Amino acid sequence: MSYTDSTEVAQYIQGQRITGSGTRTQPVYNPATGAVSRHVRLGNQQDVDAAVACAQAAFPTWSNTPPIRRARILFKFLELLNKNKDELAHMITAEHGKVFTDAQGEVARGIDIVEFSCGIPQLLKGDFTDQVSTGIDNWTLRQPLGVVAGITPFNFPVMVPMWMFPVAIAAGNTFVLKPSPIDPSPSLFIADLLKQAGLPDGVFNVVQGDKEAVDALLVHPDVTAVSFVGSTPIANYIYETGAHHGKRVQALGGAKNHMVVMPDADIDQVVDALIGAGYGSAGERCMAISVAVLVGDVADKVIPKLLERTKTLKVLNGTNLAAEMGPVVTPAAHARITGYIEQGVKEGAQLLADGRSFNGAAAGEGCEEGFWMGGTLFDHVTPEMRIYKEEIFGPVLACVRVPDFATAVQLVNDHEFGNGVACFTRDGNVAREFSRRIQVGMVGINVPIPVPMAWHGFGGWKKSLFGDMHAYGEEGVRFYTKQKSIMQRWPESIGKGAEFVMPTAK
Repeated sequence: MSYTDSTEVAQYIQGQRITGSGTRTQPVYNPATGAVSRHVRLGNQQDVDAAVACAQAAFPTWSNTPPIRRARILFKFLELLNKNKDELAHMITAEHGKVFTDAQGEVARGIDIVEFSCGIPQLLKGDFTDQVSTGIDNWTLRQPLGVVAGITPFNFPVMVPMWMFPVAIAAGNTFVLKPSPIDPSPSLFIADLLKQAGLPDGVFNVVQGDKEAVDALLVHPDVTAVSFVGSTPIANYIYETGAHHGKRVQALGGAKNHMVVMPDADIDQVVDALIGAGYGSAGERCMAISVAVLVGDVADKVIPKLLERTKTLKVLNGTNLAAEMGPVVTPAAHARITGYIEQGVKEGAQLLADGRSFNGAAAGEGCEEGFWMGGTLFDHVTPEMRIYKEEIFGPVLACVRVPDFATAVQLVNDHEFGNGVACFTRDGNVAREFSRRIQVGMVGINVPIPVPMAWHGFGGWKKSLFGDMHAYGEEGVRFYTKQKSIMQRWPESIGKGAEFVMPTAK
């Protein structure tokens, strides 16, 4: 079944698409045209209960399936993903609005996590020590948690779910996905591919919905762990609510990513990096660069070229392969971003390029009513301004001028978010000092968007992450499993008589 076969996107429970119990619906837009392409049926408490019950019933058999057999199903899923990756990318462009080539990149990064998860037999190996004491051996193993849930955002409807469920199900858990209702279609297509790959019914379920479904997952007694990616206020709520109800929680929050530009940096490379990292995907990335920190006199070299490039940004329908940026995702997002631009002007920042003036008709036929916005560029932004302090999540780039390297580092470290950061320089010592001193979870040296590869793991610091472990990679395996330590000896090595002192190695 193709995602275009139905005008309504609903639930996927026990291996099949169902309408569910919920009666509320929400429109799904094509951001380029503004048209409603279909509706999503929002799940309720009963739908969550049904999905969790199916996952709970599937858990005993799935968790006892040898890891190599689980990996073989993931290898088949990987094959199907590669065959259908462009269809997934088209779904992303149709419902999110990002350009098709960017959507292809999103799918590719999700596939990386599936490839990593196929190595689960090696990843689950424990440690063994022979003769920890006379006649006693000790070893560890990692076992799955049970039913786990993933709550994912609109900006990466394929990649972020794949940060979660491949690792989780490879480790032996069963999974309930609650995707964003803004672009829900890829979740059902993924579910169909998993079924084609041979995944048993009930191991992977999808509940569409909003806060009602989220809250039901957070308090459900049979959900053992919740992984979330989204804004910081919601991440904090997810973490506190889930933890209060006894769950293991991993909640990735907001960001305000800086790019520090040193005077010795290659100016053309800097401008290319800022344009791509600031305006790619309309700035709707948690790793987007939203602040350029210009050190010393480098601002006088960067700003003119950056302004020229911002004004000539190719803002087009995402299906156009020449497009560099598409529309923003919803009318509400457009209004929020517009409000921030107005606030920046009111607070005294110098508005060099105003994305509000972009005419959607220029993006192509039929795009007059879409959610269009051009690139916005501010100069002389200060740390007291809201456009500096808060995450805008749109194509707005703020330039802050600082006198030296130490001030730049302090500026970044003083911000409440610590998701990603970059530094452009030719100086190896500056690069080393920056990497060591900066209080941010993911650091790029001449790399504007330092998203770690599948085997390293993703996560920020400070208010960008609530919880102890990063997403995917080996930390993802640890998040979705619990360690068990086993000590063993046999009767022939046990001496007579009770022992009343703390056991020690003998």
